[in-house]
Amino acid sequence: MSVNMTQAFSRRRFMQGLGMSGALIGLSPALSHAEAKGVAPSAPELKGKEFSLTVAEMPVNITGSNRKATAINGSIPAPTLRWREGDTVTIHVSNKLSVPTSIHWHGMILPYQMDGVPGLSFAGIAPGETYSYTFKVQQSGTYWYHSHSGFQEQTGMYGAIIIEPRNGERHKVNRDYIVQLSDWTDENPMSILARLKKQEDYFNFNQPTVMDFFRDVSLYGFGKALERREMFNQMRMSPTDISDVSGYTYTYLINGATPSGNWTGLFKKGEKIRLRFVSSGTQSYFDVRIPGLEMKVIQVDGIDIEPVTVDEFRCGPGETYDVIVTPKDEVYTIFAQSMDRSGYARGTLAVKQGLQAPVPSVDKPEWLTMSDMMGNMSHGDHGGHTMGHSSSVKVRHAKTEYGPSVDMRVDSPRTNLDDPGIGLRNNGRRVLTYADLKTLGGVPDRHKRPGREIELHLTGNMERYTWSIDGLEYGKSSPIYFKHNERLRVILHNDTMMTHPMHLHGMWSDIESPDGNVLARKHTISVQPAQRVSFQVTADALGRWAWHCHLLYHMDAGMFREVVVA
Repeated sequence: MSVNMTQAFSRRRFMQGLGMSGALIGLSPALSHAEAKGVAPSAPELKGKEFSLTVAEMPVNITGSNRKATAINGSIPAPTLRWREGDTVTIHVSNKLSVPTSIHWHGMILPYQMDGVPGLSFAGIAPGETYSYTFKVQQSGTYWYHSHSGFQEQTGMYGAIIIEPRNGERHKVNRDYIVQLSDWTDENPMSILARLKKQEDYFNFNQPTVMDFFRDVSLYGFGKALERREMFNQMRMSPTDISDVSGYTYTYLINGATPSGNWTGLFKKGEKIRLRFVSSGTQSYFDVRIPGLEMKVIQVDGIDIEPVTVDEFRCGPGETYDVIVTPKDEVYTIFAQSMDRSGYARGTLAVKQGLQAPVPSVDKPEWLTMSDMMGNMSHGDHGGHTMGHSSSVKVRHAKTEYGPSVDMRVDSPRTNLDDPGIGLRNNGRRVLTYADLKTLGGVPDRHKRPGREIELHLTGNMERYTWSIDGLEYGKSSPIYFKHNERLRVILHNDTMMTHPMHLHGMWSDIESPDGNVLARKHTISVQPAQRVSFQVTADALGRWAWHCHLLYHMDAGMFREVVVA
């Protein structure tokens, strides 16, 4: 890293330390004064059956620079919507922007016309128009909503949804807080995408260095270290390609507050607190822990699970995790570091305002392993960009994968679900994995046998910054057809070195173990590098649905498909 780049990066860290909560800017001076005293508000809450939401530009100053955000009802995050299972809700959305907008109700089971995806569900909401969403709430739990137009989600257009179960909450607690994680940039998102198109590692400041090479020499010997580096270069791989947008441009937020803004949730000793973590990171995975306080995970993606006690969990874009904690001390830090270790979001649980617990240091960045990049290498060797062979899994690559949009293919994928992922392995903490997830009472459709199987490969070309499915970007691909009410198995095979949170709209994804046991119901499934994950779907929702990577820049660059249920 050059001296100028180092100075720029350090300045961003300093400015993030000075930053104010985006939820405050544009509101009353009294609230801004409260922020200066360390009191960080949450988003306002709206409760009932009928709601009015207005989308408009709003001036913000999150890092020390004046910018414009896309806000709902003058708030970032947008107002929390509280619904009740069984009710029919109506949401009137008025567009005061100069461009079209939309709202997608992430994880909601509803008619496809209400799903909020322009070009599939409806035409979008034109400037000056009001669109009314109406649907029956058929589920309960923690969900969220966001724009599905352009990069409006990146500029602040996201909020939480809490749905009360028809028969009341299963877990009785004294306090109930939303912890909404997000990433903010002062840059124009289109400029970020343009930079990634020109240089995909522009925001990656963890690139291998000469000192790293000498370290490899001391660990492996000169010959092995040189062979390792030559292999990376030949395959155009970087072992640090973990996140393509980093803390160099991002400020990480909790409920709209910067780390220095320090959102604080109050409690009394001995109380049980429910924390509803909502991962609204546009391009960021968060590794969440509360040092000194274990977390009992009770719900994932709005679905109750058999409780699991952990110290840490990884929260991918689009996912939600509900945990219960029982504090014994007076103050704790909620610490959510980015997967690439380029920054963190931070909040506090305390018995009174103004208390702060120590903030951990960000963990040291780790390199992707050969298994992360090339899959299961226990069988055969590799050649070119096609990685290895495996007798345990039959891999099928579509003809469309052999083109300019694909720079690598994995022939020997990993199938394990008990891997927490890069940066979380063997760290001395109990880390949640997908293998730990068991839907409480079992997945409703678990006894139905899939009638057919669909395999799709998550593909990309890092140098071109194109992302695709089976080597075809959206616009070049045909829809995927599900038969109405069929039960099918879907296999996602990640041929890239990045983790992709895949979100299927309108239907549940029932993740299964490698031996075919249905484990847990989700709406967003993260697929690690060189990993093969399968899940079952009951195609009970007629219509046109989106299916895409929830890393917004990947979706925009082509990792998106239409699903038609007919």
